[in-house]
Amino acid sequence: MNKDSILKGVDPTRIRAEHQAHPSMHEFSVLAINTGSTSTKIAVYDEQDLRMELSIAHSNEELAKYASVMDELSWRTKLVLEALEKENIDVNTLSAIVGRGGLLHPMESGVYEVNEAMIEELRTTPTQHASNLSAIIAARIADPLGIKAYIADPVVVDERDPIAKINGIPEIEKRSIFHALNQKMTARIYSSEVGDEYENLNLIVAHLGGGISIAAHRKGRVVDSTNALDGDGPISPERSGSIHARGLIDLCYSGKYTKAEAYKLIAGKGGLVALTGTNSVKELDLRAQNGNRVAIEALDAMIYGVAKHIGEMAVVLRGEVDAILLTGGIAHCKRITDGIAQYCQFLAPIEVYAGENELKALALNGIRVLHGECEAKTYK
Repeated sequence: MNKDSILKGVDPTRIRAEHQAHPSMHEFSVLAINTGSTSTKIAVYDEQDLRMELSIAHSNEELAKYASVMDELSWRTKLVLEALEKENIDVNTLSAIVGRGGLLHPMESGVYEVNEAMIEELRTTPTQHASNLSAIIAARIADPLGIKAYIADPVVVDERDPIAKINGIPEIEKRSIFHALNQKMTARIYSSEVGDEYENLNLIVAHLGGGISIAAHRKGRVVDSTNALDGDGPISPERSGSIHARGLIDLCYSGKYTKAEAYKLIAGKGGLVALTGTNSVKELDLRAQNGNRVAIEALDAMIYGVAKHIGEMAVVLRGEVDAILLTGGIAHCKRITDGIAQYCQFLAPIEVYAGENELKALALNGIRVLHGECEAKTYK
């Protein structure tokens, strides 16, 4: 689909002129797009207020029609536009569009305008993931409207101290992959609630989801974090967490697994799902309440690992920790958050912000740019 033919009945010159001439005459409305492996999630926010939110599910049969992630681009763009129309969202009312950042090269946190350099890298990067589509879809819809497309705090944000990047095997890159979007937003929400600036505080944020990432936020920068994808950090519902390298090497050379299957043991089929047969913390919590020993031990191991890595980040911050923030979907489980608190409450006050709120985080980052509260960066 040609991006110039996606939208009909739109006068981009008029839209651009209205936004430039009267930036404060109306509330800003932002469309957020989060493309996942089996769904495309969208939301429209009018300033802080949610106008609509929905998740478009993609069946295996639908996805099987496309040879690669990039082949899904026009199809997913069309689905987004059809969903907006069905929800009576007039695209002419949008002020900006913010997509989830994909697997780009390492960068500082912040909001980045989608440009040709970014689109080209997303199209050609060897690591193809559905998240790479979000920025391109945002640009395809925004360009004819004469408004900007952005990304915000992608998973590849890298603000680590130089010493945190050194690896004992130089040939292996120590990558920064963590839940930057939700972690940064949660930290800013907490900072606002206590009447301070994010840039003034030292925080430890633990995102508890299918993958778990734990990071040290020193005065507005994430100076170290666990890697939520590559076999690092605590056990999570679908991740092995840190494992002994010798054991993994022996497993890889055992002849039992292909390279792809070995990757799956680290991310996808490791962690709670390997230990218990399910990645559902809600289900395991019920089993544990009924006295199931396997469920109890698996959840306790995850709690222990999260707490231990929070302790590591407290050392990174030299013990100067203003608060520990627990966020992500698993933070809804009181067994988990209470268990972590029992280990860590001596370090700093603990606050729980259950849920991921990624669409809201994307939208609010766009609104911050529109209000001039921060400046969009140029991707190079």
